[in-house]
Amino acid sequence: MAKLVNWHDFNKIIREKRIKLFASAEVRRLFGSSKVAADFLLHRYAKKGFIVRIKRGLYALPDALPPEPFIANKLYEPSYVSLEFALSYHGVIPESVYEITSVTPKATRRFTALDKIYSYRRIKKAAFTGYAAQKQGGAGFFIADPEKAFVDSCYFRVLDGIEPLNRFKKDKINIKKAARYARLFANAALDETIKKILR
Repeated sequence: MAKLVNWHDFNKIIREKRIKLFASAEVRRLFGSSKVAADFLLHRYAKKGFIVRIKRGLYALPDALPPEPFIANKLYEPSYVSLEFALSYHGVIPESVYEITSVTPKATRRFTALDKIYSYRRIKKAAFTGYAAQKQGGAGFFIADPEKAFVDSCYFRVLDGIEPLNRFKKDKINIKKAARYARLFANAALDETIKKILR
């Protein structure tokens, strides 16, 4: 079946359907290919440079790459972008952040994709909240709101024995909202840290 899917048709349909990232399953669904044929097709197109490999089994068109937060959500699910990357995105911290940081209720992981580092820290399910859908370049993704990104960051700094954030725009953080998020972690040291740096 792979022979029946030429590059012109493949490229045209992927773009028409506005598919940002695709895997074998999409090829099978769109073209009626078998798994073997779809896998072979993707491998062949990647080798020719027609498509780029994001991670094993996941690809994109090189001139239509989705935004990094979208890739972060898809690389490891469920997850949402948080911590320093989200704080920078919301303008809470002045620095640009090059590592795309996320949280997940699953195991901690780290990936390198397209020369970028995507890291994921594990949090308890009760604290896996405080994020919303945003859109960039026509692609939707989940990212923590400023308060949740702040609390998530403080939580891992407490766990890792690192000093809390000291350079941030306090006016961008709703203190009551941050305190509510902190309580979800049921961590006394985190509660104290939040109170101390936001008072």
